[in-house]
Amino acid sequence: MSMYWPGNLTEQGGSGPSAVTVNVPSEQALLSDLRDRMEQGRGFSIATLNLDHIVKLTRQDDFARAYAEHTHVTADGNPIVWLSRLAGDRIALLPGSDLIDPIAKLAAELGVSVALFGSTTEALDAAAQGLQKNHPGLTVATTLAPPMGFDPTGEEADAFIEALNASGAGLCFLALGAPKQEIFAAHAQARLPHMGFMSIGAGLDFIAGHQRRAPKIVRRFAAEWLWRLSLDPGRLFKRYAACIAVLPGLCVTALQVRLGRGRQR
Repeated sequence: MSMYWPGNLTEQGGSGPSAVTVNVPSEQALLSDLRDRMEQGRGFSIATLNLDHIVKLTRQDDFARAYAEHTHVTADGNPIVWLSRLAGDRIALLPGSDLIDPIAKLAAELGVSVALFGSTTEALDAAAQGLQKNHPGLTVATTLAPPMGFDPTGEEADAFIEALNASGAGLCFLALGAPKQEIFAAHAQARLPHMGFMSIGAGLDFIAGHQRRAPKIVRRFAAEWLWRLSLDPGRLFKRYAACIAVLPGLCVTALQVRLGRGRQR
């Protein structure tokens, strides 16, 4: 699949990996592999790559190391899909929010109970009700809302990992936001190799109705980022500006990948 170099980790003295591999070509391929893993009691961890993550990967070694330990990486944003095509690969757009329902449906079908981790108690309870309504037979084994300032690799994280293990859940939806959710997923996966972890950001808040996602027509025209920016410009302006700033370099890298492959043929 496509390779994306976060840029200058080495130049900044970082020790984390200098590349991220999008290794999920389609929803069908992902669900097929997850089915096998759930049936066999093998764990997994799913990260959803977008430009904001790439910016963070250039700056945070612990985030880069955690990403490298994930079993699955999907393309969460249209720019990742477009960069992939520029590099000569074709992958599907698979945002984390769009994957919650098909993966929850799969868990219900296989009798795998789920845990909801992150957000607030109120949102988790509402999300649990929404998921069970949409997927009859789905068991929500536990809901856990860590406090503000939660350290994803500290003693408190270890206590939550014990609680997840005791719940009997085989799948955990993580709604902590990047990079905490991915760092916690890698940390917990190492201790609970039978459990699946999926980082979904605001996905649970969408299900709970505490946040409104962009209408489908907006998403169809790849303008969901503008929708979000209009709702929270103070928080998101700098984030999206940083994302736009890395695009030229990523385009150059994608073209280099394509040209390099051409020379090898």
